[in-house]
Amino acid sequence: MKKNMGTADRIIRVIIAAIVAVLYFTGTISGTLGIVLLVLAGVFVLTSLISFCPLYAPLGIRTCPLKGQEQH
Repeated sequence: MKKNMGTADRIIRVIIAAIVAVLYFTGTISGTLGIVLLVLAGVFVLTSLISFCPLYAPLGIRTCPLKGQEQH
């Protein structure tokens, strides 16, 4: 798997996952919606750790800089 997620994308996903986890465990969100959002938060953390989003691949989205390309 080639990396297709940049640092900013990864940080945003972890922050969203943390917010969802706090909302779930404090009881602000609950029930089926809470479980679905908690699972989505887990997926966000997992994809952030491996720097690869399976949904980005078929859409051709890359949020990370290409190798050999300088940042300006």
